[in-house]
Formats: sequence, C-alpha cells, structure tokens
Amino acid sequence: MVDQKPETSSSPLMYTGLMPQEEMLEIGKKHKKLVIGMPKEDPGSERRISLTPEAVEVLVDNGHEVVVETKAGDAAHYTDKDYSEHGAFIEESRKKVFESEVILKVAPLTEEEIQLLKTNQVVFSSLHLSQQSQEYIRGLMAKKVTAIAYEYLKDGFGSFPVLKSMSAISGNAAIMIAAELLSNQSGGKGIILGGISGITPTEVVIIGAGTAAEYAARAAIGMGAFVKVFDTSVQRLDELQRNLGMRLHTSIFHPQVLMRTLKSADVLIGAVSLQDQGPRFFVTEEMVRDMKRGSIIIDLNVDQGGCIETSECRTLKEPTYTKHDVIHYSVPNVPSRVARTASIALSNIISPIVLEVGTTGGMKPFLKDQNGVRNGVYIYRGILTNELIGNRFGIPSKDIELLMAAF
Repeated sequence: MVDQKPETSSSPLMYTGLMPQEEMLEIGKKHKKLVIGMPKEDPGSERRISLTPEAVEVLVDNGHEVVVETKAGDAAHYTDKDYSEHGAFIEESRKKVFESEVILKVAPLTEEEIQLLKTNQVVFSSLHLSQQSQEYIRGLMAKKVTAIAYEYLKDGFGSFPVLKSMSAISGNAAIMIAAELLSNQSGGKGIILGGISGITPTEVVIIGAGTAAEYAARAAIGMGAFVKVFDTSVQRLDELQRNLGMRLHTSIFHPQVLMRTLKSADVLIGAVSLQDQGPRFFVTEEMVRDMKRGSIIIDLNVDQGGCIETSECRTLKEPTYTKHDVIHYSVPNVPSRVARTASIALSNIISPIVLEVGTTGGMKPFLKDQNGVRNGVYIYRGILTNELIGNRFGIPSKDIELLMAAF
C-alpha cells in the first residue's frame, strides 16, 4: 500500500469532505389557506351545488374555510345542518358570502352578483356563452377577477370532465323526461317509451354520438325502444357501438335521410356538440313541422344555442312548450332535475381542484402547473383570455400563457 501524502493548504479541495456542509432541503410549496364561498342558487333555474358536505369536510380538515349561504343546498336536499356539521360556516348575508376569496357557483353569475364581487377573487361557475352578452363579460373584467368556466375545464387526458359527467346525467335523464312527456299524465299522446309484446316499439332518434348520446341510447334500448343515431363522424358512430356492446341503427348525418327518419320518430334527442364543424342547426323547422303530432323533442345543447331550429331556452319552472304540434323540452341544465346526483358528480371534480389550489400556494402557481384548469380560465385578473369570447363580443383578448409570465 502506498502511503498517500496529505494535500497541502494550497489545495482547493482540502476541506471539502471534512467541513460541515449546508443541508440541501427541498423547498416545499407553501400551503395557502382559502376562504371559499358558496352562494345560494335560484332554485327555479338551478338546483345543483358545487360542493357536498363531505367535500366541505375534506377542505376544512386541510385548513380551509368554507362559507355557505343559508339554504344553498336545500334544492339538492343538503341542509344547513349537514354543512355545519361538516365544518362549514352558515351565513345569512349574501354579501358576506361574496367576500370570500374563491366563489363556487353553478349557474352563471347574475348582474347583481357581479356587483357583489371584490377585486382579485376567483370565480368558478358555468358560463353558458350563448346566453351571455358583452356587458356580462365586461362586468366581470371590471371587477378584476379570475373567472373559470366549468364547461371549459380539462383533465390530464384532454377531455372535459364536467361536461362529460353532466352529459352522462343528461343522456339518462332525457329518456326519463321523454317517457314522462309521452304519458297522458303530462299531456302526451299516451304511449309507453319502450316495447311491449305485440306492439311496435317507440322510435327514438338521437343526433350525435358523444357521451350524452351514448347514455341516452343505453337507457332507451334498456327500455325496449328502437334507437337510431345520426352523427357527422363514422369513427364516433363506431365507438358508440363498441361502448354499447351491440349493433344499432346508425347513419352519417344527411338532411334528406334525417328528414325521412323523423317523420316516424316518437322522440328526438339533440345531443351533438356544436363546437364541431358542421351546420348551425342539424334539425330545421321544416323537419320539425313534418314530425308526428304529439312527438317529443329534447335539445340537450340549448346552452350552446341549440342544435334544433325550433329550440327555445327555457327554465326548470317552465321547461316545455309546443310548436308545430311537437312538445319541446329545452333547458340548459337538465342535470338539475336530479340535483343530488349531479351535485355529487360536480363536487367530485371541483373539490380536488380547490384543494390543490391551496396546497400549491394559490391560484397563480396552481395555474402554472395545471394546463387543464388553465384552459377553463376565460378572464385572468380582469383580462379576457379566451379568443372565442373575444371574437364573439368584439373584446380584445390576450394569451393566458403570456399573462402568467407577466404577473
């Protein structure tokens, strides 16, 4: 063994391994306490609520404060006691609820609610763009808030979780609604939605092959109805049949073929995404005029302007009307008919997002890491970031990526 000569003091490495070194600790993300407000919805037009009492408990256990306006959960059969027992503060003053740092609302804000907002708040809600005006968007911008639309939120797989879950509920509910409207009790022509031995089954036509269409078709087939599905994409029609695990009548959209089909239809369900390229209305007024007397139309896309020309946006108080002897049902929030189920589904998506906002240290660092939620932002600190909205209302917009770097 060769005896190594120790390094001299002139060596820069002399004490590197001997002197105490600073411990390199990972710098954790600073947890931020959030004050979350849930105002009461108008029960005549919206019955869902963004957080269930169980979700509130999780948020409170993680150091956040949740303020719930009294009776906010009544329409979904959640009482003030349910929320208070899970850690929420019940507040009678609507103004105080709107002082919270994060506002969770299901329906779009009203003009009165916009006036209650404070600067730099974060607002989660539906947008229902087809029903909004330039004044609505500018009102939110003037408040310098960050506004996030439920329908624009994306998950890690690039899909829209709120839209998907609500579409599944809407598709199921559409068949229940149609069955009810066909009955004598609701002023229908007195037929059962389905099939009985010796009687020709009810004919259901569905426009679209997405999530809502799949669940509507599954429910209708389960009741014994004869289902026909139209879409602009063969790929989507193939996927629908695979998901259903059966062959059914499908067709590429063609106006003349659809017109002939609708003449014998008992139920028409509009469930096509209007964000896809294609005609503004898939079903024209002329087609509706040729439908059987007493048949049913349910337009699940009325919040986007409707895919059926005779559709009119109505409320849960008065959801139906008759045009050309055809009964129409068109409300922008069909899931509100089953508010408890819809609230749980919505809460399962929104509560983890809010929880992570606090864990990350606030909305800005959270948005930097979350592309999907960033996609839901249409106003960031008072600046419009959605080009589609900007073009619709003639308001200049800016890329949120640039704004994230600037703020």
